[in-house]
Amino acid sequence: MVQTDLRIRIIGAGMGGLACALSLAKAGFLDIQVYESASGLGFVGAGIQLAPNLARILDRLGAWGDIRKEASLIHEARIIEGTTDEPLGHVDMAHVEEMYQYPHCVGHRASLANSMYEACKGELGVKFVFGTKVDTLDTFLPVPSFMAIPRTGTEPYRVEVDVLLACDGVKSYTRHAMLESLGLHAQVEDTGQAAYRIMIPRKLMAGDKELLDLINGDQITRWVGAGRHIIAYPVSNKNIYNLSTVQPDNNFAAAPSETYTTKGSKDVMLNVFSDFCPRVQRMLDLVPEGEVCEWKLRVHAPLQTWVHGSVALVGDACHPTLPHLNQGAAQAIEDGAVLGVVLSKLPDSSPRSIYKALKIYEDVRKDRAETLINLAAQSGRDMHLAEGEAKAERDHLFAALKLNNGKGPSPDKWADADIQRMIYGHDCVKEADKVFERSFYSHE
Repeated sequence: MVQTDLRIRIIGAGMGGLACALSLAKAGFLDIQVYESASGLGFVGAGIQLAPNLARILDRLGAWGDIRKEASLIHEARIIEGTTDEPLGHVDMAHVEEMYQYPHCVGHRASLANSMYEACKGELGVKFVFGTKVDTLDTFLPVPSFMAIPRTGTEPYRVEVDVLLACDGVKSYTRHAMLESLGLHAQVEDTGQAAYRIMIPRKLMAGDKELLDLINGDQITRWVGAGRHIIAYPVSNKNIYNLSTVQPDNNFAAAPSETYTTKGSKDVMLNVFSDFCPRVQRMLDLVPEGEVCEWKLRVHAPLQTWVHGSVALVGDACHPTLPHLNQGAAQAIEDGAVLGVVLSKLPDSSPRSIYKALKIYEDVRKDRAETLINLAAQSGRDMHLAEGEAKAERDHLFAALKLNNGKGPSPDKWADADIQRMIYGHDCVKEADKVFERSFYSHE
């Protein structure tokens, strides 16, 4: 029987926080509160890839239908040499839905978040507490507690909970407090990389047939070059062409460590990709001046644990990743789905049982998330090779992939069929069910 009266509090209303709230509400919990420091959820952001492992969870949670209506179906992926615009590799993705029961789609990040948010608002057990910062987390067990500090200037107040789920991102305060309490440390790591997120309205591409072919297509295109790449695809019913780049970080080097975004210069952006082909140059030139924003890409060393007492870390708070596998949001949503399973199976509401359930969440999720982090990092290294023997070997593998109609190992891990099978074919809910039944009564 679900322990419906557990006081569950979630820090952060991003992808992981929304997934936790919705999964727990669907499991039957009736006292879920989500604390968000922003005054509301004005969703922004760029495109996002909606892989089958993510779609499978959202469908179970009743949040897939609206997203799918707006999403663009992907039938193929193309890897192209950035400077010459010559094809390196091609992967057919028309078979994905047949293999994994869900297609590979792309959509707008705001649509994904808003769909989960609206689904949460339809659940009686979920309440959002906006404009409130969480601070002074000084108790982890048996009853976690923290200070809630309203940004309106009203008096801070202490909150005691049965379960605390920290979805507070790569700069997670909770992670810092947890590790300090445990005498552990995990430094945020500078990757030396940054990213532009660009969205080009269809109307700006109307006069260029080559660019219209891109936005009208059902493919993801990745242009690769030394130390850089651009990945692009249509979103919002093909009314927007989404480009995400990765390039060396030259703008954040002198910035304070807490700085993750900066206003970018269009001229600087064009210079970063100045040796890329004319087609890319024309796309980048369409970006309006003043709408260039650059993100610093940071990760942190693997944590020894995600759980302390009745507190668990979720999403980027415990497994931030580089974007080269396009699985960041999906992995946070898998976290939420697994937490819904393990907490719904609690035999009682004792702190010991909660701890054991949270450790099973960690058992189910940690190795998988960290494996994908490593694969993403490796893929980035392979995509960004400069001229030399290693690049020649990479391009030889791409040529073989092309010759064999997209079958075989791909240096672009995202497009590798075996890695897709490992990512897309995984059902985290079934895995959590199985692991809980096998190990809860033996877990220490």
